[in-house]
Formats: sequence, structure tokens, C-alpha cells
Amino acid sequence: MKISFNSPFILWYTMISLVVLILDQTVFRGLSRFLFTVGPAGSFQFTDPLDYFRLVSHGIGHADFAHYFGNFTMILMIGPYLEEKFGTKDLLSIVLVTLLVTGILNVIFFPNGLLGASGVVYAFILLGSFAGAKPNTIPLTFILVALLFMGEELIRLFGPADGVSHTAHLLGGVMGSFFGFLGQKINAKASTTV
Repeated sequence: MKISFNSPFILWYTMISLVVLILDQTVFRGLSRFLFTVGPAGSFQFTDPLDYFRLVSHGIGHADFAHYFGNFTMILMIGPYLEEKFGTKDLLSIVLVTLLVTGILNVIFFPNGLLGASGVVYAFILLGSFAGAKPNTIPLTFILVALLFMGEELIRLFGPADGVSHTAHLLGGVMGSFFGFLGQKINAKASTTV
């Protein structure tokens, strides 16, 4: 038996984020804050190229190993299935759009910086709930996942401050839902033209 590199995007994403975290925790202290954190509302500088990079790169950096393990355990569980279903390029696009949308909305509306892949995790959770769904239907799994995961995040959003970006979780879930419904429409059109 051989070990297979079964999910190239997910595996590279996992490894790059781990390398960044190790560098941040050892040799280049503050690397994640400098290159991989979207600033709070009002901090975006239109003349700073790094601010544009950070709008997407925040999904690579993590605060510590617990933060990284929490996110990438879920990404490694759900991501390979999604990469097989959507393909590497489409999944990469989904991740980049999710990171860009959460990054832009963070610098416009939210008072805290944004760091980590939790928005991607929530996008994957909601997107994964569309598994096996027929065109023009709303999967019951989607409804239950949305109620459980998104409901909990809404409750926590209005609870005491805990240093977690619940808005990034909610936005990631919205993006995963959007791509899930979009995938259904694309599949429905493809099946009617065949």
C-alpha cells in the first residue's frame, strides 16, 4: 500500500498554514499579525499593498496551535470530499472568495482584527450539507446544520466577548450556503442540457 496525495489543495493549504504557524511561534514572532491578519474597521490603507494581500491571507495564519488544530481538523475531515466533488480549482475559488468576502466585510464593519481559517471551516460545513442533494431541493441536512451551527454562532455573537470572530463563522456559513445553492443550479442546468 502507498500513501496517496489524495487532496492536493487541502493538503497544501494545511501544510502552508502549519509552516506559517511554526515560523510565527519560533523564528519570526509576529509574522501572523503582520502578514496574515485583516485589520479592524477603518484600518485599511488603500495605498498599502499588504492590506490587499491580508484580505485573503488571513485564512493562512493562526494565533496558536490550538487555533490551528481546531480549524484544520475540520478542514481535513470535510475538505477532501469537497475537493473530490467540486474539483481542486473550484474549491480553491470557493475558499478564496469566502476569505475575500469575510476580509472585506471585516475591514468595513467589524471592530476586531481577523485571523484564521474558521470562516472556511463554516463554509465547508454548510457546503458539505448539500451532499447528494437533488436539484431544486433544500436538503434537510442543510436546514439542521444551519440551525445548529449558525444558531449557536448567533447566540455567541450576542454573548460575552470571547475573542472569537463569530461574524467570520456566520459569513463563512453564508458563503458555503451560497455555493451549495449555486452548485445545485449549475447541476440542474447541466442535467437539463444533456
